Amino acid sequence: MQTKRSLELDSKTKTEQCNDALDGNHRTDNIVLLPSTSFTSSDERFDHFVKRDGLTFAGTHLVIDLWGASQIDDIEHIETTLKQCVKEAGATLLNIHLHRFSPNGGVSGVVVLAESHISVHTWPECYYAAFDIFMCGEAQPYKSVDVLKTAFKPERINVGDHRRGIVA
Repeated sequence: MQTKRSLELDSKTKTEQCNDALDGNHRTDNIVLLPSTSFTSSDERFDHFVKRDGLTFAGTHLVIDLWGASQIDDIEHIETTLKQCVKEAGATLLNIHLHRFSPNGGVSGVVVLAESHISVHTWPECYYAAFDIFMCGEAQPYKSVDVLKTAFKPERINVGDHRRGIVA
């Protein structure tokens, strides 16, 4: 119940509770260092973790919004584009599943990767598409952004970058 109650508090109160709970391990750059797990970053459990900018983390999760996008109701075009994203990022395709909705023609789907996943949800009536790209290891998810730009020719694109599973 404590979790539910804390979600109802304002952000200042939540930050203060987080700081108290972590005994001062909260950093001002939105990275929370977890208590020691007795693992080192060289532990084999972290063999596919990413090491960049002095951090070790599970992977990069890109949240991509395309506005004014074209061909986002064309399921074959979307599948071809997603496969190209996988190839350009140097990832490994395990499975792909896409579904087209009626009557608006929106498409939702997921690409399962050895390195994690790519998901897509489109709203053709709004010329909007949402993509999540989460990859670990040596994969380079940012290379997928250019593939999406070329394929869907958005008027505007927003890209958010979140580092998942920060260890150190």
